[in-house]
Amino acid sequence: MPADPRTAVATVCLSGALEDKLAAAATAGFDGVEIFEPDLVASPMSPGEVRLRCADLGLSIDLYQPFRDLDSTDDERLAANHRRAEHKFDVMRALGTDTVLVCSSVAPDAVADPDRLAGQLHGLADRAAERGLRLAYEALAWGRHVDTWEASWDVVRRADHPALGLCLDSFHVLSRTSEIDGIAGIPGEKIFFLQLADAPVLSMDVLQWSRHHRLFPGQGGFDLPRFLAAALDAGYAGPLSLEVFNDVFRQADPVRTAVDGHRSLLALAEATAAGGAGTDPVGGPAPAVEGTAFVEIATGGEDPALDDALTALGFARTGQHLTKPVDRWEQGRARILVNRAEGPSAAISALAVESADPPAAARRAARLGAPRLARAHGPAEADLPAVTAPDGTALFFCRPGVDADWSGDFRATGSTGEGLAGGLGVTAVDHVGLAQPFDHFDEATLFYRAVLGLQPGSAGEFAAPFGLVRSRALADPARRVRLALTVSLLRRGEWAPGIPEPQYIALAVDDVVAAARAARAAGAPLLGIPDNYYDDLAARVDLPPDRLAAYRELGVLHDQGPHGAYLQVCTEVLAGRIFVALVQRVGDDDGYGWTDTPVRMSAHRRQRLARRALTPG
Repeated sequence: MPADPRTAVATVCLSGALEDKLAAAATAGFDGVEIFEPDLVASPMSPGEVRLRCADLGLSIDLYQPFRDLDSTDDERLAANHRRAEHKFDVMRALGTDTVLVCSSVAPDAVADPDRLAGQLHGLADRAAERGLRLAYEALAWGRHVDTWEASWDVVRRADHPALGLCLDSFHVLSRTSEIDGIAGIPGEKIFFLQLADAPVLSMDVLQWSRHHRLFPGQGGFDLPRFLAAALDAGYAGPLSLEVFNDVFRQADPVRTAVDGHRSLLALAEATAAGGAGTDPVGGPAPAVEGTAFVEIATGGEDPALDDALTALGFARTGQHLTKPVDRWEQGRARILVNRAEGPSAAISALAVESADPPAAARRAARLGAPRLARAHGPAEADLPAVTAPDGTALFFCRPGVDADWSGDFRATGSTGEGLAGGLGVTAVDHVGLAQPFDHFDEATLFYRAVLGLQPGSAGEFAAPFGLVRSRALADPARRVRLALTVSLLRRGEWAPGIPEPQYIALAVDDVVAAARAARAAGAPLLGIPDNYYDDLAARVDLPPDRLAAYRELGVLHDQGPHGAYLQVCTEVLAGRIFVALVQRVGDDDGYGWTDTPVRMSAHRRQRLARRALTPG
């Protein structure tokens, strides 16, 4: 694979009119486009004007698509299809592209006999070759007789025409089979085009799966690096092109979607190169992350309740920023910054990761299309490289250690970093939980995978009090940086009262019961959990009676997994949308407490309703 592979995107991936899609593709850095015929039909631009527009934008037109239902057992219908093809050839010449995508037929009169089908394709390839054009034949996963890549290759091989080759679409291939090693045996010159799409692994009608649930590479469950490696081993030398049908993408900002798509191709090429299939186009893997340096909470102003909660949780206020209204709170290796600048409602506004090479990490993020974050800082303050995540969270890269490049920005308060009674035993930040805007959930997954080198872990859906919630965890291989992303499939009604995009910081402790007991004694606002939960827990998990009694007393949640258990106790919601969890991992547990999340969410709602009832007016 070249260090800078050619990239393309089908216009069907993006929202807007054709001119919007082309501009977005160019802005995102694509080299070319596939023109989706319905986009051209709906455009006031002639094919020639589209060609000129693409040239002005620096885009090649690599494919015109699709041509459907070519073959037929009815001679009159076949003749009509050839007349239709001649019109498409005229359009292609005006567009300046030489390759058309021909899909396997789904029509009732589709040809079943492979030799007869090969003969019909050969005849159309003759017509195309007379004009200097080519046919890229693709097996639709729901094709009537040709629905696998092996079947499409068999027909192309039988036809034996230089103007007839294959289009391999990763969705159509991987939704039907995992047997793809044979792709490497196809002569490279017969793979005319490669279309790439990921998808969640679902059990549903393949047509509906394809039309509504495709994703960009790295956002789903398909093994795309293996697929791409097989095509490259065959000798494919064309562009890496995206063809993604997705209901969200088709309604989102086309530039943002295009940037996300371009990032996905670079990350895929990197992952494929890491498997031995060529040169890394991003300039090397992401520098290793070595921990969470700090998490910053923006409160939108003064919030004494948050200070009181942090103190009760054993944190000490160890520093005050030299020029900004920001305090540093510490316990163990966990550091939380509280930013009191006036502004929007509270949020986890920044996450800083300790990187083996912060400048290299920032340069790599920029190559992947992550927007750089412009920051105001004083002459003596650290200028940490930073980018903006899809949900607006600032992502900083800094060197490891308490005395790292950012610590000098704070004036010491005299506290030691071990708060009340020596702290509660918090050792570090276990993970950060970020609820994503619905439209950006898959984008966020890809962003953290590509930019930080995190790998996806547990994922799924759970029934929350206000509807289904999707979840996905990401972590580095050493589990030093973990993120838990969630999204509500439907926005909550005002009656809830809902917490818009709730966020949390999970703090690692060695003994959650001891930590919770100390926190409660110090006045921490721990969340109450109903007795029904513990009655059910006793039936599910064989716990000693005194342990169960302690859980019930302190509100500890116990999620038993196959390799251990995830124990947590949560605070009430602080600063409007944020809570803190004390978590203990038992054994080799790698979970995030998804099973208990609906219980926790219900408890948080009861707490908010109770506080509302007590609020005057």
